[in-house]
Amino acid sequence: MTEKQYMTVDGIPVEIEGEKNILEVLHKVGIKLPTFCYHSDLSIYGACRMCMVENEWGGLDAACSTPPKAGMKIKTNTERLRRYRKNILELILANHCRDCTTCENNSNCKLQDLAMRFNIEGVRFPNNAHSTKDEDPSSLCITRDAGKCILCGDCVRMCNEIQNVGAIDFAFRGSKMVISTAFGKPLAESPCVGCGQCSVVCPTGAIVVKNNIKPVWKAIEDPEVKTTVQIAPAVRVALGRELGVKDGENVMGKIVAALRRMGFDEIYDTALGADLTVIEETEEFLARLEENRDLPLLTSCCPGWVQYCEKKHPEFLKNVSTCRSPMQMMASILKDQSAKSSRKMFHVAIMPCTGKKFEAAREEFAQDGIPNVDAVLTTQELIRMLKESGIMFSELEPEAIDMPFGMVSGAGVIFGVTGGVTEAVLRRVVSNKSRSELLSIANAGQRGTDGLKEFEVPYGDRALRIAVVSGLRHAEEVLARVAAGEHFDFIEVMACPGGCVCGGGQPYATVSDQQARSKGIYKADRLLSIRRSEENPLVTTVYQDIIKGKVHELLHVDYTQHKA
Repeated sequence: MTEKQYMTVDGIPVEIEGEKNILEVLHKVGIKLPTFCYHSDLSIYGACRMCMVENEWGGLDAACSTPPKAGMKIKTNTERLRRYRKNILELILANHCRDCTTCENNSNCKLQDLAMRFNIEGVRFPNNAHSTKDEDPSSLCITRDAGKCILCGDCVRMCNEIQNVGAIDFAFRGSKMVISTAFGKPLAESPCVGCGQCSVVCPTGAIVVKNNIKPVWKAIEDPEVKTTVQIAPAVRVALGRELGVKDGENVMGKIVAALRRMGFDEIYDTALGADLTVIEETEEFLARLEENRDLPLLTSCCPGWVQYCEKKHPEFLKNVSTCRSPMQMMASILKDQSAKSSRKMFHVAIMPCTGKKFEAAREEFAQDGIPNVDAVLTTQELIRMLKESGIMFSELEPEAIDMPFGMVSGAGVIFGVTGGVTEAVLRRVVSNKSRSELLSIANAGQRGTDGLKEFEVPYGDRALRIAVVSGLRHAEEVLARVAAGEHFDFIEVMACPGGCVCGGGQPYATVSDQQARSKGIYKADRLLSIRRSEENPLVTTVYQDIIKGKVHELLHVDYTQHKA
């Protein structure tokens, strides 16, 4: 039996149980040291030095990069350490734009939080950083402001290590160091795919979601315009703490009620678009299987993934499904129907994803030059609008979405979590439609938060080999294996780790938040009487009465003709 090992923290013995650094040990005794550059999913950087602890010899060690050892004795809260941390905060603030009241991240900024936590009442050093001086608004998805950057490197490591995009990195040295694209080009001209994960880990307002709120308010106020809105599945479980409800709680009904009070004319659920995606993608998948053509089929719901494929692996574009994303399927139908009306339509999509802003602007998703989606709001932007409206969200009574598109299936709802597209397609593919088979499919291997899941499911006299990927680094790994000759039949790819529930436009999610959101999605699925897309009677109506003769025109796209 292995003898237990202990270290001493502020005079308290703490057992070491395989923790990789002192920070993890401290969490066990209820101590949360300040950090800027530490994220458990990223490599250890150790640059900010805020998490220093004092050892028994008077030396200082970075808790994020120091492994715990038996017999180690440390202090975490001495006068010296408090003074040291305040000095670091002052130095950071001296090189940081402090226009906090007009910052997109005001009240949601780690630097602001720590300045308050350590009672920073003044900065002794001159400040030369100014907002907008080095702002890069070129991207349709995010905005960068170098005047607010503290060089923690979180965005660089996320972009390179987790997403494998490499759009940004450190440039120059010493006091001239900045985070930049290659050759200082605008972000829109870089390899950026718009996933927004850099903004998720940014502790300040240096990288924020592109704000599209103003044109939405303008449209709502215009009596000559009919404002319609669709809500993506992942949004309903991510409003959480910001609005007084638990993370993971399904608040779709409350969102609908709030949007009506804000003035939207018609409110729909993107899950119907997901139901249509299931029908079309399954037909495409089965046709390719029968013809043994362009396999594996790669999913096309995620705009960050589509851009990644276009920019880094155009040779795989033929494998990408021709199905439009659920957002675009829903919007295409609504805009096509609005052509029969004399009243102009302004269509808004509320999405968990920053990349949807780019997707909405793509020329192939416009009719006669008019985009199907006029504005994309992320969950973060929706929260800002709700707060601005003065709506007491937690007190609202839930309301139903509007007809004639007011019915969705559980298969459409689970699109919001990694593995959801795969599970929805499997529910359609299998011939056994019993409830017990639903449970069997749920346990096939696509669920869970792992970035890469591989499994096989029986289909006729063969087995389908499937991979479910979240996080673009894992997508790169799988594509390399396919290029080397390894066979897969179906590969689902979501750019954001964990899928849309942790999209770049969602409020920041801890590991427990991610799990709660995923559970919320699956709970919403279980509570629906319709669990399969093909069993949704509204889907039949759409095909027979609404898009008859225009299925391919409204529901499909060819990305091979639009290489970046």
